[in-house]
Amino acid sequence: MDPHTHPSPDEPWLEVTSSRGFPDWLAEHRIGLACTTYQTGKLLLLGLRPDGQLAVFERTFNRCMGLWADGQTLWMSSLYQLWRFENALAPGHLYQDHDRLYVPRVGYTTGDLDTHDIAVESGGRVVFVNTKFSCLATLHDRDSFTPLWRPPFVSRLAPEDRCHLNGLALEDGRARYATAVSRSDVADGWRERRRDGGVVIDVRTNAVVAAGLSMPHSPRVYRGRLWLLNSGTGEFGSLDPAGGPFAPLTFCPGYLRGLAFVGDSAVTGLSRPRHDRTFGGLALDEALAAKGAEARCGLHVIDLRSGDVVHWVRFEGMVRELYDVVTLPGTVRPMALGFKTDEIERAIAVGAEGTL
Repeated sequence: MDPHTHPSPDEPWLEVTSSRGFPDWLAEHRIGLACTTYQTGKLLLLGLRPDGQLAVFERTFNRCMGLWADGQTLWMSSLYQLWRFENALAPGHLYQDHDRLYVPRVGYTTGDLDTHDIAVESGGRVVFVNTKFSCLATLHDRDSFTPLWRPPFVSRLAPEDRCHLNGLALEDGRARYATAVSRSDVADGWRERRRDGGVVIDVRTNAVVAAGLSMPHSPRVYRGRLWLLNSGTGEFGSLDPAGGPFAPLTFCPGYLRGLAFVGDSAVTGLSRPRHDRTFGGLALDEALAAKGAEARCGLHVIDLRSGDVVHWVRFEGMVRELYDVVTLPGTVRPMALGFKTDEIERAIAVGAEGTL
């Protein structure tokens, strides 16, 4: 790892440790991971060095949050843009011992929409959660965004973050479920309903399929179930959208955001909650105290069959919060180009010859 941010004398900007078996787990599944650090504005890419040890690569993007990836393409939201990265390496090729070189090819300037989750539908349409305007939206060549859907309880589009819409799940390649912290229809009204006002909404029918949640995030459909993070309680679990309550599977010692799946495992992101008006007073605090635990920042790999945490990664130092995590299939050691060095000037990939 070659961080650009220099640590203070008392605190390194980032220290990464993992469970002993985590590198072997990455190798077994031949995946890399990408996660965003939210407040400290870092895109972190995890993979393996040639000696089999954990490799961590970072780039700086202001307030990077939502991620989507398929191994060759990586989408990421930042403070006022959505970026599309493409892998510039041909199969079998390496760049400085990395087998993925993600280059930011296209940036869409949307303005500050407080964009949270991103997904790419099977038809290629990019759908993202426009949290500021309480809607799902897509990109537009001229405008900041095109609104696609808003919750039935939000009476109009306004830049007021009324319900803190944050999460998006695809099903069969199309947008299907969204999470919101509350059903509020006034500016910033969700903050008074953080403890038990959370909902999951079917965006095709407008039906609320789950309620009574605490700041839910990261809904994902996997193996016929809808999985999500009940962040305010620290619980990872699932529900049957056709009926039935949220069923917790695992308690994690942190504020949960970011969820991905690999085989029989889920990968969740944990944050150390800020003790402010957003994160204070949640049931998570009580659960941590009851278990004699401190909140941590990092990743947990959870066995879906048992609910056990089988591997973990801890981030310590200046990085205290994560927002999203995605898997990078078929990847051993990923890296990305940013804008702070001249590497991006020299990264030229030539396509197949065409005709006029």
